[in-house]
Amino acid sequence: MIFAAGKGTRLQPLTNHIPKALVKINNTPLLEILINKLKRNGFNDIIINIHHFAEQIIDFLNKNNNFDINITTSDESSLLLDTGGGLKKASWFFNDNQPFLVHNVDVLSDINLHGLIESHIQSQSLATLAVMPRETSRYFLFDKDNKLCGWQNLKNNTIIKSNNTSEELIPLAFSGIHVINPSIFQYLDEDAVFSITNVYIRLAENHKIAAYNHSGSYWFDLGTIENIEKAEKNISSFNK
Repeated sequence: MIFAAGKGTRLQPLTNHIPKALVKINNTPLLEILINKLKRNGFNDIIINIHHFAEQIIDFLNKNNNFDINITTSDESSLLLDTGGGLKKASWFFNDNQPFLVHNVDVLSDINLHGLIESHIQSQSLATLAVMPRETSRYFLFDKDNKLCGWQNLKNNTIIKSNNTSEELIPLAFSGIHVINPSIFQYLDEDAVFSITNVYIRLAENHKIAAYNHSGSYWFDLGTIENIEKAEKNISSFNK
C-alpha cells in the first residue's frame, strides 16, 4: 500500500494545485519514482489511498496504464482518514493472508525491501517498522531485542512505555516504511480517522511490533521543499 492521501501542506505552494504524490523530482513525480522502485523489487499488486486532488492521481495512473501492473485506489476524497483509518478502509485488499508492505509516497530510500520483509517473517511479528537513528521530534522506543515498548514526543515531553518493561529503551525514528500481517485488522477497534502510530503503541502491550534498523541507508523525507531540492542531487541513489 502506498500512503498518498496527505495534503502536503509543508510543500506549499507546490501542492496548491497538485497532490503531494505528483510533486516532481528532476521532472519525475514522486508516485512514479516509488511505483517503479516497487516494480523493480517484484511488487505488482498495489493499492494507493488518495484524497487531495484525488482525480489528478487517478488520471495520472490511467495515462500511464497503471505502469503495467495491478494498481487500485482507495478514495478518501470525502474524509481524510489518517494512516490508521486509511489502512483499515483498504483492508479488503489484503485478503491473501500474506504480509504486505506499506510505504509513504513522500519517502525516498535505498532501504533493502527484501531484507525488511525477510526480517518481518523471521521475527514472526504483527508488524515490522523500518527505523533508524536520526534527529526528529518523535521516536519509537525499542528494547534490546528490537521489540517496540514505547513512544516519545519531544515537542510536548511525553513518554509512553509498556507496562511490561523496566529496561532502558532505544529511541529510533520511523522511516515511513513497514511490513504488516493482515491479522492486524482484527485488532483495529478504532473507527474513521486515527493514526497507525497510536495503534502500534496500543498493540505493543500484547503483540510483537519489531524494529528493522536500516542505518546506513540513504533516506529522505520529502515533506519540505528544501528536502526536495536535496533529493534531486541524490536521486540516482534511490533507483535501486
